[in-house]
Amino acid sequence: MLAVALCALCLGTPSLSPAELPGALGGSGLTSTVVTELRLPRLVLALVAGACLGAAGLVLQEALRNPLAVPEMLGVSSGAALGVAAPLVLALSLPAAVEPLLALGGAAFGGVLTLLAAGFGRSPSAVLLTGAAVAAALQAALLVLMVLADQLDLQLIYRYLLGSLSARTWDDVTGLGPWLAVSVPALVLCAPVLSVLRLGDDDARAVGVRVRRARLAALGLAVLLIAPVVAVCGPVAWVGFLAPHLARRLRPGSGAAGWLPWSAVCGALVVAGADLPARLALAPVETPVGAWTALLGVPAGVVLLRRGDRGPARPGRGVGNRVHSATGPAVRDGESGAVPARNREAAYRAPAAPRAGVPGEAVRE
Repeated sequence: MLAVALCALCLGTPSLSPAELPGALGGSGLTSTVVTELRLPRLVLALVAGACLGAAGLVLQEALRNPLAVPEMLGVSSGAALGVAAPLVLALSLPAAVEPLLALGGAAFGGVLTLLAAGFGRSPSAVLLTGAAVAAALQAALLVLMVLADQLDLQLIYRYLLGSLSARTWDDVTGLGPWLAVSVPALVLCAPVLSVLRLGDDDARAVGVRVRRARLAALGLAVLLIAPVVAVCGPVAWVGFLAPHLARRLRPGSGAAGWLPWSAVCGALVVAGADLPARLALAPVETPVGAWTALLGVPAGVVLLRRGDRGPARPGRGVGNRVHSATGPAVRDGESGAVPARNREAAYRAPAAPRAGVPGEAVRE
């Protein structure tokens, strides 16, 4: 976090060394203005937006028991983007304070439509496929609206849809404050329920959890985290997919309550780190940060999924795990002379018989 923050505040035009940074933060002049009024709010916004997206991704994945349940594939991000972009295309003059509400309504519409069509998440694969269809339909509606836009509005909408932190100020950062004041306590209350939902619907009902209401509440919390970020930054892609998987790799023995803060931290680092090449790679031209999170996040997420499928060896399986039996010695898998898994039951069914002609010597397995 410290390395990313130093690079975000010191690199660019004008550039300065870490030793000069305290003076720039507390001084005056052009360099101080660039650092305090442009780079610092952009860094804070990247960290806050990434933390919200990372936490929302974990909430969705745990509530639906699907590691691929991300905002981009459940219609949440597409619905929020449609709610914000539609007034721009239709030339409706609305105050800036209304944009988060429009994003909130669009995200809620996309998410609830996905859950309704998929039977409230009874099948994780059905939720994923239905969400992909809903997201495609919302994106198609957005493309139809973009056809009606003029060239200037089309360029603005295009950059917005890719996710951008360009020209963001302290007003954009403070605008997220009320949403965070509501969503952070809700996250704390939601974490134990997510751990129960992970066990499955039947087990959750057995301990008194109303699964449908809990899943709707989790979706509402994810919408509350995603919508204001999308309203300010646009749909920054695949952060909600990558951050939870990084959190699980860092804390493999934890549950949802333990993964939640780590997922928020990983999401913050992903967005803040991706904003560096977005701002500096093609300077003075800036590229959307959402393009970099997709370019870097999707391959990294695929690698994490492949490693996660292998996973640690379970007891009784894999090289070096002993399989004990009450009627025979331990067998080590993967070693020369080990009994195949399908023959272990027969091998341990009875004590070894004496070898013919050698009294008292047992047959070695």
